Amino acid sequence: MPHPVSTLGAIHTAVSVATFVAGLYSYARHHQIEPRAPVARGYLLGMLVSVLTAFGLSSTGGFNVGHALGILALLVVGAALVIPRLSLLGRARPYLAQLAFAFSFFLLLVPGINETLTRLPSGQPLADGPESPLVRAALAGWLGIFVVGAAVQACWIRLQRRRAPAL
Repeated sequence: MPHPVSTLGAIHTAVSVATFVAGLYSYARHHQIEPRAPVARGYLLGMLVSVLTAFGLSSTGGFNVGHALGILALLVVGAALVIPRLSLLGRARPYLAQLAFAFSFFLLLVPGINETLTRLPSGQPLADGPESPLVRAALAGWLGIFVVGAAVQACWIRLQRRRAPAL
């Protein structure tokens, strides 16, 4: 029988899915995670709650890769919030900030892909662990989406900067 989902696990999953949806909506609406937008604030709060609730969960019985990725995601979000204030980065600031937000969005789903494929469908999961070819292929696909998405976003930022009136 697969690992049952605890109450904390269900809360963590619900918050993580809501965070993912908020990120997707932010990209669809603003083409980026715009920290001043309410949906982005929901994304940022959801990311924090998702990472914090993950610490109460562990299929290995202790600190694991998913926890490390959560800490990394929070550090990256922190960097994304600070980068726009670092004048020494010059014109690269919007690109670096959005790359950091995109990377946090990427990191959000890495453990989720593994957990989903190793738990669903209930009773007969599609994969048997992180080393499964299906999990590896799904993660490789997600990495490809991140790389292409980051490139497209950089082009979009550049286009927006060119269209903006000079001060």
